[in-house]
Amino acid sequence: MNAVLKTHWEKVYESKKYEEATWYQEKPETSLEMIAALDLPETAGIIDIGGGDSNLVDHLLEDGYRDISVLDISEKALGHARDRLGEKAEQVSWIAADAASFEPEKQYYLWHDRAALHFLTEDEQVEGYINNLERSVKRGGFVVLATFSENGPTKCSGREIRQYSKEQLSDLLKEKFETLECRNVDHITPSGGKQNFTFCSFRKK
Repeated sequence: MNAVLKTHWEKVYESKKYEEATWYQEKPETSLEMIAALDLPETAGIIDIGGGDSNLVDHLLEDGYRDISVLDISEKALGHARDRLGEKAEQVSWIAADAASFEPEKQYYLWHDRAALHFLTEDEQVEGYINNLERSVKRGGFVVLATFSENGPTKCSGREIRQYSKEQLSDLLKEKFETLECRNVDHITPSGGKQNFTFCSFRKK
């Protein structure tokens, strides 16, 4: 696990509430729309990468999905989510790990990541992430990825990020995945700022 990144994110989640974070979404509309379009069975294994204390898991549970895992490098972020969900947290698998270096223990039908990949700025980190993604997704399974676009910020939470256009994001996965859909979406931060994201969905060949 990247100790520098872990220390950074533990401090972030210790110092601010999720509702104050620039990435906060009361309801992650775009992610939910793209997931709904995949028509997954309720028993499909889903992993939310960098999910932290995102509200996505709340909505997935409400939609009836029963095999959900949330991975984040910050144990504090996962703790916040567990506290928020209360008894429902027992229905979720919580994984404190680095997405670029963790050892997947199972395969999933859907890998979802909104705003984790773009924090990996070194080629070695991106390669490790993609290798994990490819191993973790079942044949015929899906990926929904979202990063800052080429028109989005170059930094977030005090760290440099790597921007991706639709073409660049598709190119990352082209060896083993077909691109289903890509779109650019503006996210409005709690303070009223605008961040442009690239969202893409993929199917494993």
